Amino acid sequence: MTKRLPCPPAPGPLEDYAAQFDPLFTSLAQRRGFRAYLQGLLLPRDRNKTLTALAGAEPVVGAQHKAVQGLQWFVSEAPWDADQVNQRRVQLLLGDPATRPHDQGVLVIDDTGDRKAGTATAHVARQYLGSVGKTDNGIVAVTSLWADERVSWPVHITPYTPASRLPKGKRDPAFRTKPQQAAELVQAARTAGIAFRAVVADCFYGDNEGFIEALGGAGVAYVLAVKPRKGAWAPADQDHTPQEAARQLAWTSPEEPGDWTPVTRRFRDGHTETWWAADARLPAAGWGPDRRIRLVVVTTDPVTLPKLSTWYLVTNLHRPGRRQTRPPFPPADLAEVVRLYGLRNWVEHGDKQVKGELGWADFQVRSDRAIRRHWTLVCLAFSFCWHAGQTRAAAPDAGPAPPATPPAAAARGAQQRLDPG
Repeated sequence: MTKRLPCPPAPGPLEDYAAQFDPLFTSLAQRRGFRAYLQGLLLPRDRNKTLTALAGAEPVVGAQHKAVQGLQWFVSEAPWDADQVNQRRVQLLLGDPATRPHDQGVLVIDDTGDRKAGTATAHVARQYLGSVGKTDNGIVAVTSLWADERVSWPVHITPYTPASRLPKGKRDPAFRTKPQQAAELVQAARTAGIAFRAVVADCFYGDNEGFIEALGGAGVAYVLAVKPRKGAWAPADQDHTPQEAARQLAWTSPEEPGDWTPVTRRFRDGHTETWWAADARLPAAGWGPDRRIRLVVVTTDPVTLPKLSTWYLVTNLHRPGRRQTRPPFPPADLAEVVRLYGLRNWVEHGDKQVKGELGWADFQVRSDRAIRRHWTLVCLAFSFCWHAGQTRAAAPDAGPAPPATPPAAAARGAQQRLDPG
């Protein structure tokens, strides 16, 4: 057997992390490319992290530089398996006490879209892009992420292929809706041995009956948002929407809250806020405190139900005290439902920003394989930030612990340790 050639080490703590993936790369050139790509993603961002930026070459004119071409070959042509690399990343996270998932965390389902010009790049088409809040030309990925109050990390990612990109459109056998892809990601997380209390997602997924049925059929707990005006047929004198159901809940004042229960929310910066939660009834949709699916309303103001700080949630976690033979999940009181859905904020206020800092959307490759590889490597860089920034194990039964290093701060710390300047 040919002796494996030693690879020049990556700087600082990155080498210890990168070395754990070496068995997945068959040649010295691949191991070099792997380290160079990760280092480029992790270094401070002074421009978009295109291949020239990752290699430290001049934009455009430096495209033919040897180092740039080496990275191009590594991400586009070299024979390595991105699924195996991601599987190894997840195994390392499962084995580290600081990031190991447990059954009080959540699996967050989301999708992220970014602008991309033209149509030559795989999966790019006119579609709704969450990053810009409108329909535009771009690419979308459906993602799963594990999170608790102290740590979060991406689990699996799959690109969404719009029907317009397929020969037979929505009738094409390869077409999958985002909720269908999301259900597959939930199953992939379970197969990988990732424990979680519930799946959480925004109203795009909560309003999709197929997604809810897939989770229920698989025996998975969920807390999903629904639109306040999501309608169900009912006689004119009955409630038709979650918002109308919320209006029926009794409230007088904080001292006489009626149907509402105060819930204290704790935020990452240490401050707390009092929100209000209640089990509502919407018979037209089959939702209620003692039904198979509960409708939980959470708000900062039960009187006005402000749009930006009111959640309408459906969950199959039954309330405590409900009589049920052999319930499929442990019960969840209102505070627990609020806690679980509140963990979804990891996606909106942390992870998306960090992935942007690491060059998530800056790729200049066109093939499906190269795009998946780039995203996989960004997830590795993201996970390395926790690896480098976390110094204390986060065991769920260890009692109160100091806040974890936020991912953005961990990324900055990792960058400082890797920056040769």
